[in-house]
Amino acid sequence: MNSRRTSAAAGLVFFLTIGSVAAPTWSADSHEDAAQAAAESWLKLVDAERYGESWEGAAALFKGALTREQWVQAASGARGPLGDLVSRKISSRQYTEQLPGAPDGKYVVLQFDAVYENKASAVERVTPMLDADGVWRVSGYFIK
Repeated sequence: MNSRRTSAAAGLVFFLTIGSVAAPTWSADSHEDAAQAAAESWLKLVDAERYGESWEGAAALFKGALTREQWVQAASGARGPLGDLVSRKISSRQYTEQLPGAPDGKYVVLQFDAVYENKASAVERVTPMLDADGVWRVSGYFIK
């Protein structure tokens, strides 16, 4: 079934936010601030159902894991039933240079508590990374 293939492809991106996160070796507040700003900007596109644009603005790692069409299908399937976003609040953020199943790099794992029109309590994990051009972009997204 096509939706199962799409879900599997989307899982390649979502794996970045699952598992334990290695402890940072130094204080990384500036990384965390920049990554959070990038994530919040990207989430605005997703919230507005501009999934294709969110794929365009994602990290190279994200785009390498699934096509634009696969992302649009997976994101609309995951977010559509939730309805409109009511509120979102950051609950944690952690800088790391290693994530399970991902190449070493600079990542910030962000966790948001969210409320949607049709879901009173959701947790979103967004993982921006510092892309090769020095710009923070989202490399993983997971909602439960």
